[in-house]
Amino acid sequence: MAAPAISADRLLLFGATGDLSRRMLLPSLCALDADGLLPENLRIIGTARSEIDDAEFRNMAREALEHFLPAERRGGMAHFLNRLHYQALDATTLDGFDALAEKVGPSTSEDGDGGLAIFLSTAPSLFGPTIAGLQHAGLTGDHVRIGLEKPLGTDLESSCAINDAVAEAFSEDRIFRIDHYLGKETVQNLLALRFANILFEPIWNCNYIDHVQITVAETVGLEGRVAFYDDAGALRDMVQNHMLQLLALVAMEPPTSFDATAVRDEKVKVLRALRKVSADETVTGQYRKGAVNGEAVPGYDEELGRESDTETFAAIKAHVDNWRWKGVPFYLRTGKRLPERVTEIIVKFRCVPHSIFEQMGATMQPNSLVIGIQPEENITLTLMAKVPGLGNDGIRLRQVPLEITMPDAFVGQHRRIAYERLLLDLIHGDQTLFVRRDEVEAQWQWVDAIREVWEANDIKPKPYAAGTWGPSAAIALAERDGVSWHE
Repeated sequence: MAAPAISADRLLLFGATGDLSRRMLLPSLCALDADGLLPENLRIIGTARSEIDDAEFRNMAREALEHFLPAERRGGMAHFLNRLHYQALDATTLDGFDALAEKVGPSTSEDGDGGLAIFLSTAPSLFGPTIAGLQHAGLTGDHVRIGLEKPLGTDLESSCAINDAVAEAFSEDRIFRIDHYLGKETVQNLLALRFANILFEPIWNCNYIDHVQITVAETVGLEGRVAFYDDAGALRDMVQNHMLQLLALVAMEPPTSFDATAVRDEKVKVLRALRKVSADETVTGQYRKGAVNGEAVPGYDEELGRESDTETFAAIKAHVDNWRWKGVPFYLRTGKRLPERVTEIIVKFRCVPHSIFEQMGATMQPNSLVIGIQPEENITLTLMAKVPGLGNDGIRLRQVPLEITMPDAFVGQHRRIAYERLLLDLIHGDQTLFVRRDEVEAQWQWVDAIREVWEANDIKPKPYAAGTWGPSAAIALAERDGVSWHE
C-alpha cells in the first residue's frame, strides 16, 4: 500500500554520531529549522552504538554545528537542539529495537496526521539486520518511509540483495535512495535550464551538440576512507552513482511533469540506452607521489600501506544509443589527487557550418555551455562576438562568456547544503530527487560490464603523478577524436 504524502512528525537518524551526521545531516537540519522549513512538531531521534543520553547528544550536535555550519545560518540553534533526542542501539541484535520504538513512538500520531521518516546511514552489512530490527519493533508501517545512504552494494548482485532486504519491509514508494549530487542547487538548475527555457531544447541533440564532458575531480587522497575506498575504487565510488545521474539529467527527454514518476522514467530510459564500453574507450589510473596545491603528497600505495590494483582515476567514452544522441560521445572523467577540486558539465556545440569571417583571418570557436557544480555553482555560455575597435584587417572575433553565478544571481539566498533539499523531501515524502530501484540496477549493469572489460583485457591502473590530470592515456582518449578536456 502506498504511503500518503504526509509530512513526517518524527525523523529517525541511524549513524547519528558519525561523520556524515556531524558534517552534513545535523547542520542541514539546523539550517532548515532556522529558515522555518521544518514541520513545527518534528522530533529528531538519533541512534548509534554510542552510550550517551539526550543531553550528551545535544552537546555533540552543538559542537558539530559550531564547526560545520556558518554562524549566519545558526539562528535559533537552541530551538533546533530541543528537537533532538537519542537512543543507543546495537543494530546487529534485536534486543535494543523495542527501546528504540518506545523512544520514537507509534508510526502515526493519535490524529493520524503524522508519520516517521528514517535516514539510514550505516555500513551496508548492517542494512539487513537494521531492517529486520525495524520490522520486529513495528517501525515499518504504511506511514514510515526510509532514506538509504550509499553505497548500495558493490555490484548488481549485492545491490539487488540490499534492495530485496529493504523491499521486504518497505514498498518502492516509501524507499528514498540518496544521491546527494541530486540535492545540489546547480544540478536541479540543470532541469530548469533545459525545461523552463525554449532556447535550448531545439538544439539539445546530435544535430547541434558535438560532445559532452563530465568531470568530477578531487584533490584529496584516501582521507580516512581506507577500508571503503580500496574495496570500491573510482568506478564504484563516483561513476556508478553521481556521474551517471548527471549524465542522465543531461541526456533525458523532457518529462511530462515535474514529479517523481515522470522524471525518473526518463532518466532510466537514458541509463538503459548506454552502450557497452569497449576496452579502448576506458582508461584507469592510480596516483603516485607528487604535489597538490604546492604541497608534496604520497602515492596511493604509500597512503594505503601496501600495494593495490584499485583505481583512483577513471576516464570513459560513453554513448547513449537513441535518436537524440546518436554519435555524440559523453566523456566521463573522475579521480583523486588531481590539480583542482571541480565538478562540472561541459556541453560543446558544433561549429557553424560556414564562417563568413574566415577570409578575414578570424578564428571560430564552437559555443559551449559550462555548468559548474562545485566548488562554485555557476553556469557559463560562451558565444562568439566582435572584438571592439577599428582596424584595416576587418572584423576580429573572440569568445565572450555569459555567466550566471549561483546563488549570487539571487540576492539574499543562502548557499545551501545538498542534504537540506533531500532531507526536506524525505520528511515531506517527495521522491523526485531520489533514485529508483530500476535506475540503480541499470547503473550497476553498465558499471559491472566495464569491470568485466577490465578483467577480460587485463587492464590495470596506469600510474599518474599526484597533481596532474591523470594518465596520459586519458588525454589521448579524447584527443584522438579531436577533443580536448576542459581545464
